[in-house]
Amino acid sequence: MRNERTDKADVLQGTLILLVLRTLEALGPLHGYGIARRIEQISKDVLQLNQGTLYPALLRMEQEGWIASKWGASEKNRKARFYAITAAGRRRLAKETADWRRMSSTIERFLGFDPESAALEA
Repeated sequence: MRNERTDKADVLQGTLILLVLRTLEALGPLHGYGIARRIEQISKDVLQLNQGTLYPALLRMEQEGWIASKWGASEKNRKARFYAITAAGRRRLAKETADWRRMSSTIERFLGFDPESAALEA
């Protein structure tokens, strides 16, 4: 029997800040559940966020000044904390984006590396 969980990936360590900040920049203020669902939707359900990962990260990002929160009402008229990106968060997002692009291009070089042709060139 196939486990649906095996088709989904946990968010890679170090990428959660990038994903949350980018989501808030693009969509405006959202509550934690909304952030998680939007990341899952945008990733076409490849990435899976759990509350035990997301909420401590939101708290840390708020303590760092990258996001701010305030209480409001959710779509179902329930009390929820809404998070919004700050100016410091936009600066952090720019840094995280540049770091991610640099790292992913480096990894791409390794994936495209052909050891046989490299041995022939040596």
